[in-house]
Parts: sequence; structure tokens; C-alpha cells
Amino acid sequence: MFARAQGMDYAKIEILTEKIGPNLYMLSGSAGAGPGHEDAAGGRIGVLAGPDGIFMVDSQYAQITDKVVAAIRKISPQPIRFLVNTHVHPDHTASNANFVRMGALLFAREELRDELLRPPASGNAAQGDPARLPVVAYGMGDPVKLRLNGEVVDLIPVRAAHTGGDTMIRFENADVIMIGDFYRNYGYPFIDTNNGGTLKGALEALDLTMKVAGPNTKLVPGHGTIINRTDIVPYRDMMLAIQAKVQQMIDQGKSEQEILAAKLTTPYDAKVPGGLLPAGSGTSADRFVRRAYSQLKTGK
Repeated sequence: MFARAQGMDYAKIEILTEKIGPNLYMLSGSAGAGPGHEDAAGGRIGVLAGPDGIFMVDSQYAQITDKVVAAIRKISPQPIRFLVNTHVHPDHTASNANFVRMGALLFAREELRDELLRPPASGNAAQGDPARLPVVAYGMGDPVKLRLNGEVVDLIPVRAAHTGGDTMIRFENADVIMIGDFYRNYGYPFIDTNNGGTLKGALEALDLTMKVAGPNTKLVPGHGTIINRTDIVPYRDMMLAIQAKVQQMIDQGKSEQEILAAKLTTPYDAKVPGGLLPAGSGTSADRFVRRAYSQLKTGK
């Protein structure tokens, strides 16, 4: 008997490992296990390994903790000492408590901690486990720096973008930045307004990423393919173009339903894998246009 939640078949998920730096690895769930992320199950995990212990970025679904640990043990036998969350969504945080109980010290934004403290909609008692909460919480100041395994790791806070508590994680020596979900090239942008995300902040986060990244920096989104900073330009331009069209229709007095019916993403649909797949009530494209409408209508 296998576990399912929201259509996710956890038994089918395999953890795929890719080396992306001298001692830096990316773990991804295999494709085809769930409708939400058909390209790969759950969010991507980062693993910095070495004699100082393991530093992790994000924790994935709780139901596959054992598979994640098995993949890490193929990389290194060292203890898992540190874990940071890029944002609050359960495909990035649901295993927090499991790794904390293995000895990991959990870092995240104050806003993310607040989001985790909200009563779980599902009534799942595990979601109320206090071990899931960050021990080290930080705000919008300078990056938090960690030095281990010959690497300098920067936890760079991002203002209200995909969610209200986003963080980018830069590995200075490997020249890699894990950027979470404010950029994704599988499906249209997801502005989670229920958890504090904003369209304005997402655009600002893209600009910040281009400033922080160098010409050869590998940018690793939580979902989709690895990119460099030049790939952000057409993505940002697409967001700005759709934002402008939505604003124009709002100024003309059009309703949300009329704006959705106009199919404003049509010029981009062929270039956005997964853009027309279901995402809530409608497609990923509908969700982006709907969130853009709500943000612009309220002046946020």
C-alpha cells in the first residue's frame, strides 16, 4: 500500500543526484509522481558535503525523508548539521522536523516561521510539530554567512516575492545560487499571496538575482532547469508584459473573468513548459493572471 496526498504517489518517487560543484550536490525527485510538479516531484534539495558536516537547502516531503537520507549517505557519512528553507511550501519544508531530530540546526526567515505557525489546513498533526520551526530566524538585513567545508554560504533574504519569507542561498566558491521558487521555468510564476508573496517583490527578486549573480553563476530554481542570469531577462520581460496588459484591462474596467478570458499568456504558452497544466482552479497561466489581477487591483 503506498501513500498518496493531493495525487502524489510517494512510492514512485526516486531521488536523483547531480554534482554541481566540488562538494555541492543537487537532489531532485523523479518526474511523473504527482500532478503539481510533473517535471520533478517536490522541490530541489541542495547538499554541501565535507569534513565539517552536511549543510542542506530545503527538506522535501516528509513521506520521502528516508529516500533523501539514503541519497545523502551515498554522498557523505558526515552528520547533517545545518538546514535552511528557501520558503514555506511543504515540498520544501515538510521534512524539517525529521532532519532536526537527526541533529540539524534549522535556519529560515522570521516570516517563514510565522507562516509555519499558522494552523494546518489539513489537520495533519505532524504539521504542528514544533521541531519544524527554525531555531535561527532572520529578517531583511545583511546575508547570514556560514563558513564550512571550504565554502562560504550566504543566506540572502528576499523581500515578499514568491512568499513573504523567501531566501536565496549562494555558494560563493562553487559560484552557485539556489533561488527557490520566485523563478521557475516549469509553469508560469506563482505569486503565493496567501503566504505574503507579491508581484512587485517577485520582479525585484529577479533584479536582485541578476545583480548578485556573475556571468558564469549557476542559478538553481526549486523547480525547472538550471539557468544563468541572462535567462532571467526574457522571464522578467514576460512578467512585465503580462502585468502591463492586465493593468490596461483593469483601467478599461474589465473584470477578472474578462481578463482571464482574454488569454493574455497566449504569446508565451508555447515557450512555457507546464504553463497550461492544472494549478488550482484553472491552469498555471490562469493562476498567474489571477494573482497579477488581485495585486494590481489592490495597488500592491
